Amino acid sequence: MVSTTAPFTLQQIGTGTSRFPSGVALPTITDASVDPYIRTRPVKAVQVECIEFWPQEKGTYPGIVLLHEWWGLNSQIKDLGARLACEGYGVIIPNLYARIGGMVTGNAEVAEALMGKLNEAHALQDINSCCEFLNTREFIKRNIHGVVGFGMGGTLAMKFACQRKRLRGAVSYYGRMLQPDTSFKDMFCPVLYHYAELDPWVSAQDIERMRQSAQEHHKTIEIRTYAGSPHAFSNESHPDSYREEAAAEAWAATAQFLKQHVQGT
Repeated sequence: MVSTTAPFTLQQIGTGTSRFPSGVALPTITDASVDPYIRTRPVKAVQVECIEFWPQEKGTYPGIVLLHEWWGLNSQIKDLGARLACEGYGVIIPNLYARIGGMVTGNAEVAEALMGKLNEAHALQDINSCCEFLNTREFIKRNIHGVVGFGMGGTLAMKFACQRKRLRGAVSYYGRMLQPDTSFKDMFCPVLYHYAELDPWVSAQDIERMRQSAQEHHKTIEIRTYAGSPHAFSNESHPDSYREEAAAEAWAATAQFLKQHVQGT
């Protein structure tokens, strides 16, 4: 459900797919104009496979990299991508499982196995390449980017915040804590963390350590706690864990955080 305060409606959002090489320099418009074979020349690098959403009204928008849960790039995360675009962003969602077959599942055991096979360094490289790809899009503001992740993607969002210096903001929905605690000293941007009180992935002690590390290293980390809510409380496709009120509260906080730290830059 799109917020009534969002500047765009779903009818105003465009969508498409994209593929580009991971971990290498991406060709610019100038490169394409002087090299007639650039589109047909075989590329040896691994390709990042993505889906994009953007407001169709002419203009330039901040970019958001949206990171899926352990289920894969399913319809639920695509719906979230469209909702984020309605808030005034160009959104790109990489298939983090593309290197291992790109599978999507609704089975928790299969999802856990897929997450276990994910090469974290490769995933972070692919996410960084998404930012570089956004910089080639004429409707995206150059280097005005944020990252939003859920579950597994929430963990990667925090780790990416410690990697990309030009990132403007990161939102993590119930991602696992960074290890060791000293990792927080490397954060380059403000972080919003949504903590589910009943989450087996993250304990109250983990949250306290996060607060202490943020204070110790002078980092801006906003932690919002959702009392009585389980892991994945924002995933409406899983009724056993979904909590409508908490999900709406978290989305409003996310929209405000991104408006302040990404759009407001």
